Amino acid sequence: MKKLILVLASVFTLSSCTVLEQVAGAFNFSQCEYTYNSLSGIQLAGINIGDASSLSLVNLTKIATILSGKSLQTIPFNMTLNLNVKNPNVGVAALEAMDYAISINEMDFTSGKLDVPVRIEGGQTKVIPISIGTDLMKLINRYSQDRVASEMGSFFGIKSGETKVTVKLWPSILVGSTPVKSPAAIPIVFNFGGK
Repeated sequence: MKKLILVLASVFTLSSCTVLEQVAGAFNFSQCEYTYNSLSGIQLAGINIGDASSLSLVNLTKIATILSGKSLQTIPFNMTLNLNVKNPNVGVAALEAMDYAISINEMDFTSGKLDVPVRIEGGQTKVIPISIGTDLMKLINRYSQDRVASEMGSFFGIKSGETKVTVKLWPSILVGSTPVKSPAAIPIVFNFGGK
């Protein structure tokens, strides 16, 4: 009986230590400095746009036609948002997963989850890629064709004016096998696009 109590106490202590380490890692993650690094792998309705730094006249015409939303059922849009994350803490910044929500000029753009564990040692900087996908036709139906075309036109640099991108991150830790999401989001804001 004493051995069973000792084994159970050891398991509980190890489990508690693991949870406390995860909480400390998630807290350190919330204290990190976040900056925009780049966009990559941008695709709009099957057109490979790369990082949108140099668009050909043909692609600009195709993008304008696609954004008009005429005769399309869906307009798939995918990209990878790369963020610099600098851990100014002595301890490790770590999390098991995170939820995210992205808005463009106050327009709810997309949300999702990054299920890859992230670990950044104290004093280190790491680039975290967040794969993003949405259907622009759903945004057109929710907001309007004019608004979505205008926001994406600025985003691609077709129109003047920068695009304010707001990213909210909610770190998650595992308690046992159950993910627990942070109630407070980490906000990141940067500008992109425009002529």
